[in-house]
Amino acid sequence: MTNNTKLLASKTATVGAVLGLAVASFGMSSSAWAQDSDMTFFITSAGPGKGGDLGGLEGADAHCTTLAAAAGSKLENWKAYLSVSAKIDRSGDSAKVISGVDARSRIGSGPWNNAKGALIAEDVESLHSDAHAINKENGLDENGKIVNARGDKPNRHDILTGSTPQGEYSTAGGDTTCSGWTSDDEGSAIVGHHDLAGLSDDRHMVSWNSAHGTAGCSAEALPRTGGDGLFYCFYAGE
Repeated sequence: MTNNTKLLASKTATVGAVLGLAVASFGMSSSAWAQDSDMTFFITSAGPGKGGDLGGLEGADAHCTTLAAAAGSKLENWKAYLSVSAKIDRSGDSAKVISGVDARSRIGSGPWNNAKGALIAEDVESLHSDAHAINKENGLDENGKIVNARGDKPNRHDILTGSTPQGEYSTAGGDTTCSGWTSDDEGSAIVGHHDLAGLSDDRHMVSWNSAHGTAGCSAEALPRTGGDGLFYCFYAGE
């Protein structure tokens, strides 16, 4: 073999190795997004499958943890961004108030990044201000994929929250959390629009966490207003 032939073979091998590395990198599974970018926020790629019945807050948190782990995340303390309304228990001799839960109090202190490393918010206050970065481009699922928004088919931009714009449970009356996230039939739930788009430019229609109520709590009812039983997940820290 001549020197030129050896040189050509060496260059060919080097190019092949580089191309192989590039292909391997390009073909990385979606789980690498979560693992390599320290993902601390995502929208669920799917709900548990029972409409507004998420198994309560505990079941919703577990769903966040399961999806994050499947995507390659090593973090464990995931919390669903969901509020639960206060209620009055009149079953005993005297009425007693069962305290509600605010979504904003469940998710830790931040900061939070999506599966591709983009900053969503520095802290709870910025998350509930115009400083947040939740939108169609940044509101990714645990695999780093864009969630269908208004104009896409099917529209999946209704994200369950049960919350006011400030991330607190509603005191407006009526069911706003699908019976504390245990109903897949009667009731309703407040949703936000992750794409910040709706039927108009009214402030509630462009809210990521408090846009309107659902038509019901069943898996069949949620899509009527543009939803699919999805919700936000935040890493709450250790």
